[in-house]
Amino acid sequence: MSFWEYLGNRHQTLLTDAYQHASAVFQCMVAATLIGVVTGVVTYRSEWAGNLATTATATVLTIPSLAMIGLLIPVVGLGVPPTVISLTLYGLLPIVRNSIVGLRGVDPMLVDAARGIGMSRAARLLRVELPLAWPPILTGIRVSTQMLMGIAAIAAYASGPGLGNEIFRGLASLGSKNALNQVLAGTVGIIILALLFDAAYVLIGRLTIPRGIRG
Repeated sequence: MSFWEYLGNRHQTLLTDAYQHASAVFQCMVAATLIGVVTGVVTYRSEWAGNLATTATATVLTIPSLAMIGLLIPVVGLGVPPTVISLTLYGLLPIVRNSIVGLRGVDPMLVDAARGIGMSRAARLLRVELPLAWPPILTGIRVSTQMLMGIAAIAAYASGPGLGNEIFRGLASLGSKNALNQVLAGTVGIIILALLFDAAYVLIGRLTIPRGIRG
């Protein structure tokens, strides 16, 4: 059976797996973004706190994804929970690091001007600092998303959702007539999803970042 014939026969299953893969990555990215930006906001004013946050999230990336999921299975079981926890943890570093860098890079004169017109600290953060730090934060989100697209495939090891199931089925049946098709279908599907997500981030950047800052 050719690759295109395999896609035609399995398109419904592949679309379901692709939807589950994209949904898992999206939801974990939302969680990682919230946690990462809040961590950046809390720590960027202090050198040691910022370094601690960056080091702690960087340490997570030194743990192999398969080992991380394996360690979580006895604690939270199989399926969605280990997938969500591991992906969220892996997605933190670029967001935390870029949030800290972006917030520290805001011109102090602009912050002082906002303080001078009576803005509270919360107002300065929400209306001046975070908007100006948004470009590097968005870059961190893009980097994290690309990382999680590949890591999410490993979730199939713990009966997690996504295109990794297609890859693992192919690897488990090497030598069969459809093994290569299964691995190729899962891999190509993940690449396509990664490109679609990145295109969405480019559009978000164009809509939310003023042209002067983009330039």
